Amino acid sequence: MFKFVVLAVVIGLASAQHGNPEALAEIRSFGSDISPDGSYQWSFDTSNGIAAQEQGVGSVKAAGASSYTSPEGIPIQLTYTADENGFHPEGAHLPVPPPIPEAIIRSLQWNAAHPEEEREYIQGPGAAYKRS
Repeated sequence: MFKFVVLAVVIGLASAQHGNPEALAEIRSFGSDISPDGSYQWSFDTSNGIAAQEQGVGSVKAAGASSYTSPEGIPIQLTYTADENGFHPEGAHLPVPPPIPEAIIRSLQWNAAHPEEEREYIQGPGAAYKRS
């Protein structure tokens, strides 16, 4: 029984050495600064190629970037802004929406050219009534 326990411990220690090398990554640089006017900036860089940085003004506006290598070996680079209009990421790895169908474009153009034909309606109980 004692030999079995010793063998299990040796195997456990040997497998721990072959673990994930990402877990051993070290922070090479780190910086953070918050100014009295509410502006801030931070950045970091690790030994395994992960890097990120951001600067902004309070909770009003931020811009930043991050980069790393995917498990498939593809370099990923992301830049972004965030403001009153939302979060706006940019990167070659992000999906692209399909183009707007031609029929929808024509319909939008027609609606813009004929605003007088639009009617406002108020929803009533069980039917729509034209607003006077």
